[in-house]
Amino acid sequence: MSNLKTLKCANLDYDRVTRALAYLDEHWRERPDLSTLAAHCGLGPDQFHRVFARWTGTSAKRLIEALAHDEARTSLLRGTSILDAALDAGLSGPSRLHDLFLAFEAVTPGEAKRRGEGLTFIWGAAPTPFGLGVFLMAPRGLSALGFVDDSSIAAGFADFHSRFPAAEFVRDDAVANDWAVKIFISHAKMPLALYGTKWQRQVWQALLSIPHGQTVSYGQLAARLGDPKAARAVGTAVGRNPISWLIPCHRVLGKDGRLTGYHWGVERKRSMLAWESANR
Repeated sequence: MSNLKTLKCANLDYDRVTRALAYLDEHWRERPDLSTLAAHCGLGPDQFHRVFARWTGTSAKRLIEALAHDEARTSLLRGTSILDAALDAGLSGPSRLHDLFLAFEAVTPGEAKRRGEGLTFIWGAAPTPFGLGVFLMAPRGLSALGFVDDSSIAAGFADFHSRFPAAEFVRDDAVANDWAVKIFISHAKMPLALYGTKWQRQVWQALLSIPHGQTVSYGQLAARLGDPKAARAVGTAVGRNPISWLIPCHRVLGKDGRLTGYHWGVERKRSMLAWESANR
């Protein structure tokens, strides 16, 4: 295929996907099926599915579920009842909402509505090989680990607090120091208390399979998950990894091998890779 023809095909796919997304934005509550969406874009169902998945990294059905989840979450955080939130999202009732939240967040609608209410986290800062580490610890294990400069501890804590704004947080740097020693000196296996969607947890599990001192591209990581075309969706889940270093998102590079954005700074990502290489 010539370069010009390739560009024309890409432009046509862009028009079709844009049309589909606009239609879904208005009609997602009606749960349009694949045939309806395909006909709206002038394609057959199979061709539409391939074009949409290639462009967005997901299926139309999955996107509709994501839109429903976002709408229900917004309703719950406004104080809406669980029943009304389910109806706002175009669902038949609380049981469907329950299944949707477990699939996307691994929490129930009631837990999401409480936004961490009733949970108590220990958090603290401690020195690590990559600057100050900010640790967030739940009763079941480590829930988050980030890295900041000396003047950015508050920003690091704010990042974690935003995930559970109604939870109680108790600062204890001594506990954080204990965790830092176990992780970076003793190299002990630490219990993790992860909160995330089913897809995110699958991606984070795949990150754990990347050997120490090695790297992969987003596309290669997607291939490990059985969908080489889902690099964008994989990248989004990698970016939401709450436990840096232990879940090694720093080992994922761009397609061309370049360092890409890292939540705690690209320079820190470069240092992590160099440190691993030297200590392989």
